Amino acid sequence: MHGVEYHLHLAAYYLRSLNVQQWIKWLRFAVSDEGFLKLVEVVETLMAKVLTLIMLVVILVSVWDVSRAVLELVSNDLINSTYKTYLKSTLFEIFGLFLTVLIALEIIENITGYLKKHEFQLELVIVTSLVAVARKIVIFDLESADSSHDLIGLSATILTLTVSYWIVRQVNQHNRNQGKH
Repeated sequence: MHGVEYHLHLAAYYLRSLNVQQWIKWLRFAVSDEGFLKLVEVVETLMAKVLTLIMLVVILVSVWDVSRAVLELVSNDLINSTYKTYLKSTLFEIFGLFLTVLIALEIIENITGYLKKHEFQLELVIVTSLVAVARKIVIFDLESADSSHDLIGLSATILTLTVSYWIVRQVNQHNRNQGKH
């Protein structure tokens, strides 16, 4: 027997081995709130693990891409441009690539934090958002037509995230201090 067929055979064997009372007990648990919540928890954990594996692949590919891009940019731009042009374009592009990988690492930390505690760590989510906005600022084109409006929007976002981070940090610190007393 192969794969799915084997697992179906095992499931059928298991179900046949249950007596009627065990079968009824299992069905009651499966349709109860507790059983449903357990199923949801198992599926959430499985999905978080799958997302973590996918994100690890994305990070590995990104690190490879960043390494290749850095070598290509540095070799081409140092040979073909002046120092001032190099600083203006290449370094900001490289910083943007690095920050993109850092954001992916932060997302993995969010997912693994969820797997450990089964709760979202709001402080970590806000920090990840701040890194994403910082990346946007690093690669920001000041010469674009809407740059002043975009810059105001980014500034408002940073201010909002910073205040949010401060509030969440204060609440978390207060909760930790409450737990000590």
